[in-house]
Amino acid sequence: MSKKHSMATLQTKKVYIETYGCQMNFADSEVITSILNGVGCERCESVEEADYVLINTCAIRDNAEQRIHHRLRDLRAVQQRRRLYVGVLGCMAERLKQRLMVEEDNVSFVVGPDGYRRLPEIMTRVAEGAKVAETELSESETYADIVPVRLDGNGISAYISIMRGCQNYCAYCVVPYTRGRERSRDAESIVREARGLYEAGYKEVTLLGQNVNSYRWNGVSFAQLMAMVAEVSPQLRVRFATSHPKDLSDELLATMAAYPNICKCIHLPLQSGSNRMLKLMNRRYTAEWYMDRIAAVRRFMPNCSITTDVIAGFCGEEEIDHQATLDMFRKVGYDYAYMFKFSMRPDTYAAKHLNDDVPDEVKGRRLEEIIKLQGEIALENNRREVGKIYEVLVEGTSHRSKEQLFGRNSQNKVIVFDRNDATPGTYVFVEVIDCTAATLIGRLSSQ
Repeated sequence: MSKKHSMATLQTKKVYIETYGCQMNFADSEVITSILNGVGCERCESVEEADYVLINTCAIRDNAEQRIHHRLRDLRAVQQRRRLYVGVLGCMAERLKQRLMVEEDNVSFVVGPDGYRRLPEIMTRVAEGAKVAETELSESETYADIVPVRLDGNGISAYISIMRGCQNYCAYCVVPYTRGRERSRDAESIVREARGLYEAGYKEVTLLGQNVNSYRWNGVSFAQLMAMVAEVSPQLRVRFATSHPKDLSDELLATMAAYPNICKCIHLPLQSGSNRMLKLMNRRYTAEWYMDRIAAVRRFMPNCSITTDVIAGFCGEEEIDHQATLDMFRKVGYDYAYMFKFSMRPDTYAAKHLNDDVPDEVKGRRLEEIIKLQGEIALENNRREVGKIYEVLVEGTSHRSKEQLFGRNSQNKVIVFDRNDATPGTYVFVEVIDCTAATLIGRLSSQ
């Protein structure tokens, strides 16, 4: 099927995209929009307007997939009234493949994360009556040549995907199976994209990858890439997500410390404070190694905030392992944490070789204890911020009051303050005068 035929078929067709899951999925939806715009499709804002609905999915936990199943069933009501083609994209599409179209017979096509270039052809075939599954993983696809269409609408912050895939094979994780092997995008295209965003008025970019600090391209390390992006402009803030502890180098920390516009915040997933659990999880570091990296962060950047991920109730977890995790939270003093009960995922090492033997009520109790402790730590950390003055990038109006704005400091902490003359997209200095466990409360300062 020729590209010309695809373009003729799809011109003026309206596409509605729903995105679930991580930042990588939102960045992918921007790539998808660019590809479809190139053949004349128009993105619309509701299902009711759409000819095609594309659901960009997450498969990291079972409840994420269940949300998609429920959403697909909701769409049946629209499909009973008129013709509407539904496609499932992303990690869930890659995991379930053709089976998804059997389980959900209103789905016309499934496309994995490396098949988005073929969407125009696939959507044309679907309109001609076909059902299509495109789930072949690539060892080279990075979409580096595609300029994403920014969907966030704020014109202030943007994501830049710098690498795809993962080959760490943590025992609990489906990502290596749904996104393929790790491959890095060329550095020149990343810097070019960052420069284009800055010239378009953006003030902040976040470099994305499953494990960004393992980035390598043609001799360029992640630390060198960070410096290259930071040098686009001192007025362009640079963030990144997410780091793997085994790859957090002193070179990267020194680079972060050297550039004021590289934000002083590191997301460093712990998952468990127990060496026995870390080994079962195939995390490839120990609690001691992790604490050494925390000490290095503090040495290079005493004012750096640290956030984390943790799993409660992984296979075989005993009370002593849980207590080791709580102890690590106390030692590190995280500013924020993403905390979850373990959810067994099909096809992972854990599903094939381990037993999900921690009762759900025990998982729930352990998770509640972690959440409670983290709330106490976050509140204590934020209380220490009172009286300090930070440069804040203003992002928008507070949800609670139109008379207040919010923004984030370099440490990625949200600060709410009275509007006065400040406007979104500008940098202002804010003095912290109060706090909650989640938010700093401030007032504008002349510095």
